[in-house]
Amino acid sequence: MSLFLVKGAGVAGLAVAYELLRRGEDVDIVDFQDTVGQGASFFAGGMLAPYCEREAAEEVVLTLGLDAADWWDQAVPGAVIRSGTLVVAQPRDLADLTRFASRTTGHVWLDRQQIADLEPSLAGRFDKALFFEDEAHLDPRRALAGLAETIRNLDGKFDLGWGPPPKKNYSSVLDCTGPAAIPHIPGLRGVRGEMLYLETGEVTLSRPVRMLHPRHPIYVVPRDDHRFMVGATMIETEDDGPISARSLMELLNAAYALHPAFGEARVVETGVGLRPAFADNVPRVVETDDGLAIAGMYRHGFLLAPAMARKAAARLSNGIGLQKEVIA
Repeated sequence: MSLFLVKGAGVAGLAVAYELLRRGEDVDIVDFQDTVGQGASFFAGGMLAPYCEREAAEEVVLTLGLDAADWWDQAVPGAVIRSGTLVVAQPRDLADLTRFASRTTGHVWLDRQQIADLEPSLAGRFDKALFFEDEAHLDPRRALAGLAETIRNLDGKFDLGWGPPPKKNYSSVLDCTGPAAIPHIPGLRGVRGEMLYLETGEVTLSRPVRMLHPRHPIYVVPRDDHRFMVGATMIETEDDGPISARSLMELLNAAYALHPAFGEARVVETGVGLRPAFADNVPRVVETDDGLAIAGMYRHGFLLAPAMARKAAARLSNGIGLQKEVIA
């Protein structure tokens, strides 16, 4: 049995801590925030959508993400909602929907009646849609709180709101600090994502809905209490300041185009997350001076954290010699 230090209590840090504990190791998790799941994890959509993500990502994102829903079901029972993903487009943008279909698998085409049967709130609004039945989603905030509780039940130790890490004889250190690692890991850059929460009782959705648009594609993810998470921009910058007026207007306009009732919804929250990414937007497990780092999660945090955590934990727990860089 070895003792490992995990820096960062976001989705990557909690996932690798869980994987190490499952292998019988001891783990300390530290974070300068006083609660788990802050930063980009706090503002994530929580979509476990490997087929949809393949449209604009490498094949590895699909293959590594296929069992993410099963992993989350095991780690946090009851967290995963397996209702699929619906992808729609306005009639003028049907070419984008056809292009999306050509770049993905795991979907079926729906007509107007089938869309209405699946999502009554969208009845009559779209002529065609793609339905990815095998995809899922979760509420990131609840899932990470549940994962932290699972970790505590496995005797993982948290030290939140920390300054310097505890001075112990750690076998290895895992850097899961997200954007804080950008200055220290070559090739990482920041990608800004912005989101908002809308509240309305006039719309009911049972699954994430992605609406394609040449300039402002969005996704809308249902949450409890008549709330909907609307995201997300992808801006090449390391500025993590408040949401911009332009982004807010674009997200609101796109949500209104999905359903006019969103025009009367209350904006109850906005948020910005800075997501670290490599040039190919594929995460990696990389060697550091004192251990390993899970880096470059980009927009695939909840989808790919299980696979990356298994890779890192297996290498450390099995004592495999480290390589300079391990590509997912």
